[in-house]
Amino acid sequence: MATPPSPSPSLKPVQTRSRSPSTLPSPPATPSGKEKPMSPIRPAISLNQPNSKKGSSKHNKIFRRVRAVFRSFPIIAPACKIPVSLHGNRLNDGHVHGGTRMTGTLFGHRKSRVNLAIQESPGSLPILLLELTIPTGKLLQDMGVGLVRIALECEKKRNDKTKIEDEPIWTMFCNGRKSGYAVKREPTDEDLNVMQILHVVSMGAGVIPTGDGADQPADGELTYMRAFFERVAGSKDSETYYMLNPDGNNGPELSLFFVRI
Repeated sequence: MATPPSPSPSLKPVQTRSRSPSTLPSPPATPSGKEKPMSPIRPAISLNQPNSKKGSSKHNKIFRRVRAVFRSFPIIAPACKIPVSLHGNRLNDGHVHGGTRMTGTLFGHRKSRVNLAIQESPGSLPILLLELTIPTGKLLQDMGVGLVRIALECEKKRNDKTKIEDEPIWTMFCNGRKSGYAVKREPTDEDLNVMQILHVVSMGAGVIPTGDGADQPADGELTYMRAFFERVAGSKDSETYYMLNPDGNNGPELSLFFVRI
């Protein structure tokens, strides 16, 4: 009689941990089901604090006192004929006598309002940021044709010690025509991002990318123009910014006049 075969040792199944498909991370999707494009990485803000926030220097105080003394002298018309430059008090090297050099940047989307940022240097935080009721593309187009003179006026109040650059709103005149208003505002994250991207640019014009392969926004591409400005403080109620051309031969393409009346 044949003996039954002995049972073979049973093999125990090896347990493995598998990840459920439902727990796998999925890329973010838009309501239409398409994958959401990744937003561009913004550079870290490393702009310096302007020196004017730390208080005026001793040199500037002495300069203002000497200038005030000379302004108190009576104006005497010379008898001899002295040749006068066509550019007024502008020097041959493109500087304005008695002015302080600043960095000015016009930027914004072409079809939206233009912004003007004034900085002590390209790598510092803005000391003045204005939003003008002029489309960016229109202003840059007018500057390409000829001189643009913008006058900003506000009402002078009695016993008001507000600095002229701290006035919140201005009535704007462009080449003699009333063109809306200008508003001073605090820089936003978008403004600081633009200043950070341009911190190595002293002067020039161009387009700032809005994203990685993103479609052009409805209000047009983000354009900018940066140049040196000379700031001339006439009094506590008047201040002027002259744009300087690199060649120093032609007059400024843009002049801004701040006046309290």
